[in-house]
This record gives sequence, structure tokens and C-alpha cells, in this order.
Amino acid sequence: MSIRVERRTQEFRGKIIPVNIRPAGHETVKVKTCGNSKEVMYSQNRSRGGCTKKISKEEYVDTRTGEVKQFQKQEKRSDDKISVARSMKLGRDLINTNVTDPDKCRWITLTYAENMKDTKKLYNDFKNFRKRFKQVYGHTEYITAAEPQARGAWHLHVILIFPDKAPYIPNEKLRELWKQGFVRVTALADVDNVGAYLTAYLGNIPLDEFEEAGKHLTRHQTVKDCTYLEEDGSEVSKRVVKGARLDLYPAGMRIFRPSRGLRKPEVKYCSEEKAAQEVSDMTMTYETTKFLTDEDTGYSNIINYRFYTKKKTGAIIYEYDNFGSYERVQGNPHEKPCQGIHFHQLQCKH
Repeated sequence: MSIRVERRTQEFRGKIIPVNIRPAGHETVKVKTCGNSKEVMYSQNRSRGGCTKKISKEEYVDTRTGEVKQFQKQEKRSDDKISVARSMKLGRDLINTNVTDPDKCRWITLTYAENMKDTKKLYNDFKNFRKRFKQVYGHTEYITAAEPQARGAWHLHVILIFPDKAPYIPNEKLRELWKQGFVRVTALADVDNVGAYLTAYLGNIPLDEFEEAGKHLTRHQTVKDCTYLEEDGSEVSKRVVKGARLDLYPAGMRIFRPSRGLRKPEVKYCSEEKAAQEVSDMTMTYETTKFLTDEDTGYSNIINYRFYTKKKTGAIIYEYDNFGSYERVQGNPHEKPCQGIHFHQLQCKH
């Protein structure tokens, strides 16, 4: 089965806008609460269970035919786009659920003076760093994200979540506790969707680093300008290749690793009317509708997805893509009305 996924557009007051289709008030939607944000998703044809069942690390059975098949082995994470998207989305949800008060959080970057390529050493060094850090600043929860460099080295990004207001942490003191190389402490007060911001940072790679690794742009890759952090701590404007760093992650590697005391997102199912009441005091910052079709089997589905945050002016908004990374799409969404259509109003050709 080969399913085509598309987004559709329509003309509205002389402009081409996306077609966003919403369910009727009595229909069931999925609501996920991640801290200060909520996601509302509707699927016209809800899944009643998968058509595959894992029977070993190497094999699975197709429950429709009884045929036993082998899993396809992947060399790197980006070979499996679904897996990458799922990992990045889980990381985003975990961050947004636990980073609800930026004043209690710090984002730190830990690097090595040498070209360190051993991920086991990376996490052992972090374990020792945590012991030293706790002696000075007390207990914190954390979320780590390993970042591979094109030359083979590894960095570690860490979100520290303090029980109260985060203390001032000088770079010099952090470097002393880390003992391995350059460090950087960053506040997160100016970012609304912290999960989207950090997953975008992890997925993108500077164009010069990309080219030095002997890689070449394809027609599917996007290059954009943004501010980037150098290894000496300075910030410079660079052209980056969106999502290209995901090629550097080995298959099966856990990109995000949380501490045990973190909260998980809350998921429930309710009516569209009930969901609308829950987000009535929030701002919708992103909406998309995907049309799924398979001409061979006659399968079709329509999925509507909306993202809401607590109302705040000047929000930084990021759009999720199939590689699990995000792109800043607008600065203040409050001034742009959404054109929504209910499913029973839909009249379009499939």
C-alpha cells in the first residue's frame, strides 16, 4: 500500500490559503496537553489497531495475510523518516510538558576540546558532571540531547529544570564542573515553544560544516539563514541546511534522554465541542489538514491537527515538518484569522 499525503489550497479573497477542515462538534478528537500547550487532532477514519505484529527483533507478521516479513535495517536515523519524526515529536512533547516556567530552566551546551567520537564516554562524562553540579547547585531534573558533528565529534545539549528559580551559572564555573572543553549557558525566556525551538536546533546543520564533510545539497533540502552558536561561544549569522544533521545519527540511538522525575504528556479523547472549550483561552499557533489517499486500495482519510499555547504576544512560532524539525513561520499569529471548514461542508475531489 502506497499512501499519498497532500495538503490542499483554495482561493479566499484573492489569496491562496491552505484548506483546513475541522470535525463537527459531536465528533471525537484526541487532545494532548504538554505543559502550556495543547494539541488537538482529528482523524476521519480512526485506526482500530495496526496490521502488523512484532514477533522478534528481526521479524514481524502481517496480520491481514499471515505473512512473516523481516524488518529493514537502517544505517542511520534519517533512513527511516517515520522513526525520526516520532523521536523528534516525543522529544518536543517531553520538553514542552516539563519546561513550563522558563525562569526555572537553563539550556547548557557541553563540548569537548578534542574530536571526541565515543557516545559511551559522552554519557559517562555527563554522569560525573551531574554529581559535581549537584554539589554546587542542588538537585535538578534534566533532558539531554546528543548532537553529532560532521567531523564525527559529539556535543551534548542539556535542559536543566530547577525546583525554583534557576540560579545564575557563570560559563567559567560550568566549564570547571564539566572539565572537558567549551560550555555555554542559555536562558529560554524569549521562546514560547521550547520543544520546537530545540528540536529545530538539533536537526539543522551549518552549510559550511555540511560542505566540509563532503556532502552535497539535494533538491529536497532547504537552506536558510539563522544565528548559530560557535564552539568558542560567539554567535554568528550562518546559512544552515534544514534537517541535515539527522543524517549523522546512527540507527537506533536515543536522541533524547530524560531524568526519572519528569512528567509525561496527558492524552485523552473527547468531543470537538469539549476540546474547543478547553482551548478557548489559548492561542492557536499552527493548523494543518492532510489528505491521505491510496488509489490501489481505495483507502482515504483526512487528518486535522491544531497546536495551541497560552496567550502571549510576540510569540515565536515554529512549523513541524516530516523530519521532525521546525521552521519559524511567523512572529505574531494573533492578527491572522484562521479559515476553517467542517467535514460536512467539504466538497472537493480526491
